[in-house]
Formats: sequence, structure tokens, C-alpha cells
Amino acid sequence: MSRVPFFGVLVARSVSRIGSLMTFVAIPWFVLVTTGSATRAGVVAFAEMTPFVLAGLFGGPWIDRWGPRVVSVGTDVASAAAITALPLLHQAGRLSFPALLAVVAATGALRGFGDAAKGALQPRAIAVSGIDVTRAATIQDGASRLSGLLGLPLAGVLVGWLHADNVLYVDAVSFVLCAGLVAALVRVGAAPDAEEREPYLVALRAGVAYLRGDRLMLGLSLIVLATNMFDQAFAAVFTPVWAHDVLRDPRALGLVGGVTALGAVLGNLGYAALALRLPRYLTFTVCFLAAGGSRFVAMALGEGIWPVLGVAFAAGVLMSTVNPILSAVAYERVPEGLQARVFGLTGAVSAAGMPLGGLLGGGLIAGVGLRGALLVTGGLYVLVTLVPFVFPSWRAVDRAPAAEPELVAVG
Repeated sequence: MSRVPFFGVLVARSVSRIGSLMTFVAIPWFVLVTTGSATRAGVVAFAEMTPFVLAGLFGGPWIDRWGPRVVSVGTDVASAAAITALPLLHQAGRLSFPALLAVVAATGALRGFGDAAKGALQPRAIAVSGIDVTRAATIQDGASRLSGLLGLPLAGVLVGWLHADNVLYVDAVSFVLCAGLVAALVRVGAAPDAEEREPYLVALRAGVAYLRGDRLMLGLSLIVLATNMFDQAFAAVFTPVWAHDVLRDPRALGLVGGVTALGAVLGNLGYAALALRLPRYLTFTVCFLAAGGSRFVAMALGEGIWPVLGVAFAAGVLMSTVNPILSAVAYERVPEGLQARVFGLTGAVSAAGMPLGGLLGGGLIAGVGLRGALLVTGGLYVLVTLVPFVFPSWRAVDRAPAAEPELVAVG
């Protein structure tokens, strides 16, 4: 068994995430500085996330057909070209608001295909490595959190130093590095020939049929759909507006994300050691409930940056358990032959609220102000995270399926 593909995917995703987080900070700040409009910032988030969701929804069968490695490398190269277009157009004086929307929509679509492809590569790489699924998922989440710890504060500093448009060049470089890492290090075999010949609509229906038949996977996707909508409003609209209008400092935007990531990294280290001994259901439900809405309340009612940072750190620690549990459940329950289709669908369903999150955030600020928007959204977050306590089917998070599918590496 070789661990090179697993760590190849891990490092590639981490590099890509650091670069993408720079864009995540730079683009909202650029919109707020140039237009002063929270509503326009929300529209930009909507323009990026809608094609991202659609690519995840319809891209799974194509990823199976072409191979996740080829799709991952190709979309990263194309993403580098697309993201470079933004600063070039701006510096040439040709970046109108419609042009900005078009470019971020293209980058969103490419990222949707790329993320789904890397998601399909991950379980195959885990199978080759021989690492326990739960532990591998925890390592994966820890790497993602560490990327946030590094990427978000660095993005805030770079935006203040280089200006938002120039930071996008750094993101373009990260996509090129990611493509090179996957091309050089990740070789886990091709999909079976029968799956490659399967018609697109047949493959798509197979993924939909599986998801509809697995109540737990469907329920997990739906609850994450709702919380992702609220998280997107918080991250893409509320926090940039708070940093711009209240603190008037782009570094605050990076600090909130960085402190959250620091808590998540430390929490992830603890959970990696305890994951096999902690009950999944209880850990998932309690941590999700405690961490979700608290950030909104702290930003709405706290004075200055320190209460927000304190709650963000605690929320990061608690939320560090959620994604590893979600990933472990998915890896255990979904057969390898359906993973690209099902993971693409679950990712798309889970992300479906994210385009609306930007619009929700901008609309609420326009209607009730920043503080009111934070309190309303935080209250809704709490209500949604109470759902797993109510329905018995959620207790299946603690149980592996009766016939756990074997992950087989080909080649």
C-alpha cells in the first residue's frame, strides 16, 4: 500500500484552498471598496455559487467518464486562467460589474467540477493508503482547517498591502501548483470500463436513486444545505460588511476566519486522537448546535473585535468534529462505483443554499441592518441544528451500514 496518492490529494487540496481563501477575502472587499454596496457583494456571491452548485449536480457522470484525475488537473489549469482575468481586466479599466459577474461565474463552475473530482479521488486514495476511514477523514478536515488558519489571515494582510485585485494573482499560482501535484502524485486507477460506457442520464439517475433511497445521506445533505446558506451569508456578506463598516480594516476579515481556523485545527488534533472512542451521533449533534448560531450573536451584540474572536475560536473547536463525521459516514455508505455521482449530488444539494446565502445576507442588511440580519440568521441556524435531536433516523450516524462497501483501488 502507498500513501503517496492520499497525501498528494491532501496537499493539492490544501494549496488550492489557501489560494481560494485569498479570493474569498479579496473579491468581497473589492466589491465593497469600489461600490460600497452589501447587496452587490451578495449578488457576486450568488453569481459564483450558482454555477458551482450546478457543476456539482450535473458533473458527476462526466467525472466518472473522463476520470477524476484528468478533470481535477484540467479544471485547475482553467481556473488559473479565469482568475487571472479579473486583475488584468480591472487594471485595463475594462472590469464592469457584468464582466465581474461573468468571470466569477466561470470560476465557480470550474471549482465545482474540480472539487467534485477531488472528492471522488479522496476515497480511492484512502483505500490505497490503508488508513482508517474515520482517521483519514479527520486528517483531511484538519488539513482543510490548517489551510484556513494560514490562508485567511494571510489574505487579510495581503489585501491591505497589495490591494484586492493583485491578491488574485496569488490564487492563480495556487491553482497551477494544485494541478501539478495531482498530475505528478495521484495515481489511483481508472474507473471501470462499464461505468465509462454508461450513458450520462443513466449515470445521473443512478446517483439520484441512491441518494433518495438513503434517508441518512439525504437528511445530512439537507441540513447542511440550510446551514451552508447561513454560513455563506455570514462569511461572504456579514463579516466583510462588519469589517468594512464597523472596524474599517480588511485585516479583521482575515482575523475572524483565521481564529476560527486555529480553533478548528486544535479541535481537529483532539478529535483525531479521540475519534474512534467518541460516539458519532452525540458528538455531531451537540457540537453542531453549540457552534452554529453563536458566531452570529457574538458579532451582533459584541463590542469590538475581541468577543467575536473568542466565540469564533470556540466555534472552530466544536465545528472541527462535524466534517470528519459527515465524510466518514459518506465514505462508509456509498459504493465506490457511485461515489463520483453521489458525492457530486450530495455536494450540490448541500451547497444549493450557498448562492441564496449571499442574496439573503445582502437583502437582510438592506432591510433590517447588519445587527438585525445577524440575529435573524443566527436564530434560524439554531432551529436547523435542533433537527437531528428530533428524528430517530439520525442515530444511524453511529452505525456503519449492514453491508459496508469495500473500497478497491484499481491499477
